[in-house]
Amino acid sequence: MKFSELLNKDAKELVQMCRELKKEHMNLRFLSKTTQDVKTSAIRACKKNIARVKIRLTQLENKE
Repeated sequence: MKFSELLNKDAKELVQMCRELKKEHMNLRFLSKTTQDVKTSAIRACKKNIARVKIRLTQLENKE
């Protein structure tokens, strides 16, 4: 996901997206701890996507 994709979304969509990404991150962590084959790059990418969404939410809050 690129940051430019988040510029067109409103706050409700971003909050929903953040929730989904957090669930995905939790599932990836559980899979990695139960010794199942999980790419560490997927966990890292998920964390970065969560950060991008949170940054955009902060920008929208400061704008108002």
